[in-house]
Amino acid sequence: MTLDKLDQHDEFMKLFLRSERAVLRYVMCLVPNSHDAREIVQNTAVALWKKFDQYDPAEPFTPWACRFALIEAKQFLKTEHRWHKFLDDETVKQLLSQREKMTEELDERRIHLRNCFGNLTRKQRETVEWYYFHDHSVEQIATANRRSIDAVYKTLQRIRADLKRCVDRNMQMMEQA
Repeated sequence: MTLDKLDQHDEFMKLFLRSERAVLRYVMCLVPNSHDAREIVQNTAVALWKKFDQYDPAEPFTPWACRFALIEAKQFLKTEHRWHKFLDDETVKQLLSQREKMTEELDERRIHLRNCFGNLTRKQRETVEWYYFHDHSVEQIATANRRSIDAVYKTLQRIRADLKRCVDRNMQMMEQA
């Protein structure tokens, strides 16, 4: 790689890494399976890098990246038979339109979720992290913690309910303020 190409690569990596979570959230509106969504984001990164010379630095990077992610997600949905019938083009448009309308509220809820997550016990946080962030199966979590699969499912269900109540309560307090 030439020095110019290295500089370009460094700039791309900075921009992409800053936007990666937003792109992943965008993709997860279309493909709720986190493993599939991460694969789409990886494919998006490759496509973005190939076209990076066409990127206008005067424009925000994230919306540009999301347009590529939409293309990658649509290609994935067309080839992945389990999702093909679930999301047609009209449904995708509706989901993205709804997401756009709710962006501000979703950002607020995400901030509250982060705070509520911090209120969980260490063990609860670990369980959530293993399941949602590290893609461990319920079976793997049960084995690692010497618990039954049903117990792990119930634990996750209770944690989700607690987090939802906490986020809703914080949202309600903000509205009243």
